Amino acid sequence: MISHSALHGTHAMASAALRARRSQTFKAFYATIRSIRNHAPVETEDLGPSENDFILSILRANPSLRDTRSYLASFGVRPQPIKPMQPVIPSNALELPPPVSIQTPKTVVPQKQAEQPKPTPIVSSILNPVYRRTALVKIQGPFTDVQLDSIARGMVYLEKLGLVSVIVIENDQLVRGEEGERSAIVEETMRVVAALENQGAKARPVLGTVVRLGPKPGESEDSQDFVPPEAHVYPSDLVPLRSALRAGEIPVLPPFALDSFCRSVRVDANDVLGALARGMVEAAALDGADQPKQGEDYSEDINLVPLRLMIINREGGVPSYARAGYPHLLINLTSEHDFIRDTFDPAWEKEKPTAMSNLSLARTCLAYMPPTSSAVMVSHRSPSSLIANLITNKPAVSSSLPHALLQGNRKLTPHTPTLLRRGLPIQVIRNSADIDKAKMSYLLENSFQRTLDEEAFYKRLEKSLDFVVVAGDYAGAAIVTNEPSPESSEEPISYLDKFAVLPSHQGDGTVDFLWVALHDESFGLGLPFSINPNGGKEGKGEGRDLVWRSRANNPINKWYFERSTGHMRMGSWVLFWCDAEKRLKTEEGRRASAGLSYVEGWESGRLSKWSNVITKIPSAWK
Repeated sequence: MISHSALHGTHAMASAALRARRSQTFKAFYATIRSIRNHAPVETEDLGPSENDFILSILRANPSLRDTRSYLASFGVRPQPIKPMQPVIPSNALELPPPVSIQTPKTVVPQKQAEQPKPTPIVSSILNPVYRRTALVKIQGPFTDVQLDSIARGMVYLEKLGLVSVIVIENDQLVRGEEGERSAIVEETMRVVAALENQGAKARPVLGTVVRLGPKPGESEDSQDFVPPEAHVYPSDLVPLRSALRAGEIPVLPPFALDSFCRSVRVDANDVLGALARGMVEAAALDGADQPKQGEDYSEDINLVPLRLMIINREGGVPSYARAGYPHLLINLTSEHDFIRDTFDPAWEKEKPTAMSNLSLARTCLAYMPPTSSAVMVSHRSPSSLIANLITNKPAVSSSLPHALLQGNRKLTPHTPTLLRRGLPIQVIRNSADIDKAKMSYLLENSFQRTLDEEAFYKRLEKSLDFVVVAGDYAGAAIVTNEPSPESSEEPISYLDKFAVLPSHQGDGTVDFLWVALHDESFGLGLPFSINPNGGKEGKGEGRDLVWRSRANNPINKWYFERSTGHMRMGSWVLFWCDAEKRLKTEEGRRASAGLSYVEGWESGRLSKWSNVITKIPSAWK
């Protein structure tokens, strides 16, 4: 028999264990809910495996339906080509004579070894439902072992989602030319390999030279709007990378290159990454790696064309004046690179010493990569944001949101990632005669899926056009007109007549680029951070209230609600407006601590004026 005291002791121990377990579960639950509620980057070094798991990282990305479709288009299963059926010959089509029986010596025929069953394409896609793509990754240390483990965990999560990293190592504290730098770089490479394997991944150090020093023979810098890398790669040089990728291993490379004397020397990691970006794209074009080969299993198939460039460092993204030195959210490299470089504050040089070189690296690599590719500059403190970038291909916070909302957003920290895209050039047109009417009509009709009344529309623009912001070769456009105010003494109403982006460019950043340029040219004028570097007024002048209307059932209205100052329903229409930001700043300074009334003097009666004018604007459609 068991004594009462023993039972009591056992019960007490079980109760204590249960209380400890409940406490541990509650802490984990609270930490998870707190991180989701705050929307702030969680310090991975402080998290345990239970709070930083793979599924939670995906849920935090919060992808939209369009994001999901875009991800599946890149990583979803690809249908295998259907083999043509062999023609069936009827049994009575050919009459053959009966076989003749001939006595021959018996010979032992060795039986053919049974072939192992190979899974069908459908089974392969179920067992491995991801079409694997590649990413170029720069790990710019030095990092501690804990930090490397955090970065490696992010690389493993990306691999589970189908993005296999090709990693190039850099260490800012190892000065080039010092004694022992080669062994130190090799040691750094092996540390990254060990960190990846500790997280359950297969990794392979590629210590031999893959790239060759110097620009590619026959290449001219004059024909390019970016600085080409001081290294190049031939398709045959990529054999070690192909071998590792096909074996399911993550290749990790030191920044070594082969010079003209066939010596392996240390070079800038940016040159290695630029050479790989170009060489991998060219090699994929030669062997047709854009599509799975016929009869090839998904487990063996990988697209060599880099889909992402990831720069993981201790600095984070590129600092921005609009965010008081916090990183840019989204950069249009085609139109903003030179402006950001020329206006870089020297005071940022101490904390962001490699920001400009990494900006140029992104420009070089994305010039070779497909237009849908993107680059992300991220601190080692927020590796989970790499998953969000992969699934959504968007910045952490939309750069086109009102500046007041961005200032108070908890997602904006010194470690917020910067997303970079090749982007499109932006131009401002102020004369209706300079509009390419054929391209504009094509843009509007494809964006709105309606037939434009061209004659009436362009005739109205000749009289009322203020300006047009055009993205690229009419991939998107924002048309702003001056509508006469009911009181002739007042300035005309600034009306957003059309805001359109081609369906093929929706989701690639063009919408945000276009809206930011519209902001800088209208209601954002006069503020120091509203300097559109693509022509127009370049930030000089007074901002004006911007007004527009949209059908009440327009699905884009949610996007408008987030970016407008206010809205008012008018039957089947919704009236939106954005207040002139400079005037708001002036009023805020004038009021000081006097408080804010519900309706300011300058706001009185303006809604009725706007609605009377806006509702009378004729439709542009047939």
